[in-house]
Amino acid sequence: MPPPSDHPCLHLHILPKPFFVAKLEPHEQVPAAVADALLKGDKFISLTRTKEELSFVGEENEALPEPFRNCTWRGIKVQGPMEFELTSVAAGFTAPLGAAGIGVFVLATWNTDYILVAADKFELAVEALKTDGWRFAE
Repeated sequence: MPPPSDHPCLHLHILPKPFFVAKLEPHEQVPAAVADALLKGDKFISLTRTKEELSFVGEENEALPEPFRNCTWRGIKVQGPMEFELTSVAAGFTAPLGAAGIGVFVLATWNTDYILVAADKFELAVEALKTDGWRFAE
């Protein structure tokens, strides 16, 4: 499934730093170092709390404690910003990755989407996306 459009907002960017994905129980408090990173830092970090979990996704950051230093993921950012009416973006980039046997962790923000893949599958993921017609910004 090629990209839903050739618009520059859908070009992909390889993120230079590795990422972590961590989970705590829903009743646990956000660790102070993570709260500081959310409020004061300049590194990518996302926090989501549901009834079932407290999950974190973030860019490598030596100031954070374990398990927030287990950076075994690599990231790709969709250029964005994308209009909410634009459809099939996530399906468009997950389909070729799924066909290549590559699991993903997708994170959406107001402006765009981020695709995380296991670091050891990253080059294969980039090639699968390029073969499918996705463009990477230089």
